[in-house]
Amino acid sequence: MLSVLSLARKTLGRLALLVGLAALAACGEAPPPSAGPGIGTRVPVALLVPAGSGQASDELLARSIQNAVQLAMGDLGGVTIDLRVYNTAGDPKTAGEMASRAVDEGAAIILGPVYAQEANAAGLAVANRGVNVLSFSNNTAIAGGNVFVLGQTWDNTAMRLAAYAVSHGVSQIMIVHDQTQAGEIGAAAIQRGVAAAGGTVVGSASYEFSQNGVVQAISGITAQIRGSGAQGVFLTADTSGALPLVSQLLKDNGVNPEVTRFIGLTRWDIPAATLALPGVQGGWFALPDPAIYTLFAQRYQATYGEPPHPIASLGYDGIAAIGALAKSGANLSAAALTQSAGFAGVTGAFRLNRDGTNTRALAVAQVVDGQVSVIDAAPRSFVAGGGAAGF
Repeated sequence: MLSVLSLARKTLGRLALLVGLAALAACGEAPPPSAGPGIGTRVPVALLVPAGSGQASDELLARSIQNAVQLAMGDLGGVTIDLRVYNTAGDPKTAGEMASRAVDEGAAIILGPVYAQEANAAGLAVANRGVNVLSFSNNTAIAGGNVFVLGQTWDNTAMRLAAYAVSHGVSQIMIVHDQTQAGEIGAAAIQRGVAAAGGTVVGSASYEFSQNGVVQAISGITAQIRGSGAQGVFLTADTSGALPLVSQLLKDNGVNPEVTRFIGLTRWDIPAATLALPGVQGGWFALPDPAIYTLFAQRYQATYGEPPHPIASLGYDGIAAIGALAKSGANLSAAALTQSAGFAGVTGAFRLNRDGTNTRALAVAQVVDGQVSVIDAAPRSFVAGGGAAGF
């Protein structure tokens, strides 16, 4: 899976069970008409994917997103998506050109592209033409104006986990992060999340992003954790980076996860082999509603003979939102896209915010004996007060 806020590229039946995706996606009052392209039951949508870059990972990602979009289109009763696919080769300049071409050819909204710089370029290219961009990026630095990010953001994750932790007696938090741009951004998100939840950040420590850097820093970090009185250690490390080493060395150096809870800003279940690591046992992390996503993944596998790329689900969600607005008679303006009721997708309930970011209803999971155990279910809808029910 793409790391949250990654700043560089890396390489069955219908889903009526999914709380009636299309039917419930636009629950609540329909937004009033406003500036932007009007739509009917046939919606012209441009899909920008990273095919054509020459990288196998981009081809797989492009294919998986397009497949998920096709599944979503088949689930929109009463709404027809007039889809045109444009290859960006993962290149910002090409993405801008394709976005302009798509609008020239009638697109009312742009779904994609994946990478942050591409999405920024696409948004700029059509900013003065009244067309919004629903990017698959999770980099909030590019959000705003006519660009929305669909990917799960660190602020969203940090707030969900911090709220759960504080409400369960883990209110004194120590932050441990990589000495990288992503690590600094993640640490800042944790700071905001803990403050919003009413907790206290009792300290922050970092390590050079290398094996030797972690080894050299760990004794000082563990001493700081013990001296701070932290009830939880919030880690920015991911499974493809420092998480396996950091979690294990913290435990080996006397930080007892039964006493000081390990909390992860990133997904600890991808790849699944991470769940067997001794250092993550008992730890908490957040993920989209696994019950809903599993149905999607099973259907995708049965249809296409391979598992979906984790990002592919965002393609489904984007079409679900577009289709829901079409069914309600709304347009695709920013006001319509940011309706307070939000939408329902295969990653659960989500809402687009006016600043271009998103709020996703996430589950809190714990690693128990090498398995994912959901300890606080993802809310299925948003409440009138502005948050997701159960947050």
